[in-house]
Amino acid sequence: MDVIKTQQISARPIEKVIVHPLVLLSIVDNYNRVARDTRKRVIGVLLGSSSKGAVDVSNSYAVPFEEDERDPSIWFVDHNYHESMFSMFKRINAKEHVVGWYSTGPKLRENDLNVHALFNDYVPNPVLVIIDVQPKELGIPTKAYYAVEEVKENATQKSQKVFVHVPSEIAAHEVEEIGVEHLLRDVKDTTISTLATEVTSKLAALKGLDARLREIRGYLDLVIDRKLPLNHEILYHLQDVFNLLPNLNVNELVKAFAVKTNDMMLVIYLSSLIRSVIALHNLISNKMLNKEHEKAEDAKPVAVPSSAGS
Repeated sequence: MDVIKTQQISARPIEKVIVHPLVLLSIVDNYNRVARDTRKRVIGVLLGSSSKGAVDVSNSYAVPFEEDERDPSIWFVDHNYHESMFSMFKRINAKEHVVGWYSTGPKLRENDLNVHALFNDYVPNPVLVIIDVQPKELGIPTKAYYAVEEVKENATQKSQKVFVHVPSEIAAHEVEEIGVEHLLRDVKDTTISTLATEVTSKLAALKGLDARLREIRGYLDLVIDRKLPLNHEILYHLQDVFNLLPNLNVNELVKAFAVKTNDMMLVIYLSSLIRSVIALHNLISNKMLNKEHEKAEDAKPVAVPSSAGS
């Protein structure tokens, strides 16, 4: 079997992709209106800016899209609709330009490279952001990619485009943070105590850590079995993670962690206990106040209407 070597024609221009909450809300709304409870996906155009290797996605809009489930090579994107929409968006904010496109995947598909090539006509190096609108795992529901040319050592084989993963993160401006806080305030269940919320958050974080560790272990097992090629960049990152881990064999460090955790849990427990006592006190005071008002109303003399004389 020929050894295949991958290299990029140009230097890596994109280092990370930043997605704003407004974009996520717009994509979820588009999915719920068009493809909810179906196996279809929706795509759209990402607007924003790029600077110093970072792509900032601040806005988006949906684009009509159809594809044949049986034959992935048959698909349709209404680029005329995209061009008319972009001209209107440009009148509102001229600083935003096309930076790529999105898909609700939830994974890469066979025709994504062909769709990606269509957006090369509007931006030199577009990004593809896959949004998982129904995430089953904990973590950020975004995965970003951009296309590079893969050159193979075997000269008889043609070069081809492949997707390269790029880190993505969620960021917001101050105005967006206020809006997200208001939305979370409506979604948050106020009947749940702070202690239960903290425990739930800790449990969710531990589940996310367990999922990531299992993913790392699965990748290393595949590398050992030679089912995946060795990627030195990933191994360097893993080595950095292991180097940053604290040495839990030191008794003083273990004791310090335990004391710190116990102190934090004690404060949370006492806060919840005090909150419950205050709520009970207010309930009893309200009952007593209502009884006093009832007694005062009963003690008032009842005015008897005088009868008219004959």
